[in-house]
Amino acid sequence: MSNWARDQAARCRHNELYWTGGHWWGVGPGAHSHVGGVRWWNVKHPSAYAGRLAAATSPAAAREALDDESRRVERVLLEIRLRDGLPVLALDTHGRAQVARLVDEKLLELRAERLVLTRDGRLLADAVVRDLLP
Repeated sequence: MSNWARDQAARCRHNELYWTGGHWWGVGPGAHSHVGGVRWWNVKHPSAYAGRLAAATSPAAAREALDDESRRVERVLLEIRLRDGLPVLALDTHGRAQVARLVDEKLLELRAERLVLTRDGRLLADAVVRDLLP
């Protein structure tokens, strides 16, 4: 979780690409990539990876295109863990109905239309996400 970083300089920019739906290219055996809502991953075994490159063949093992709902769910799962939190508008009706209770339970704070995990909320982040998603 980026929330545990002591200051801006200590934040993990690499992971923040994953958590904010950014684009990244993975290089090497088993590496994952994500560009434009399409995710793919390379074959895992180094010799298979090298063999595909030697044959001028893509080392990709498989790919998936994320639909809008999958992207929204992943956004909730990942952005809620950021120090800056998740925009309330990223939630569906079910999720928005849970916000007041989670704030009352001191698991979330509402800051400028964003939901930010409290210290206790960080420790129970998976439970908070479960409540925010149908």
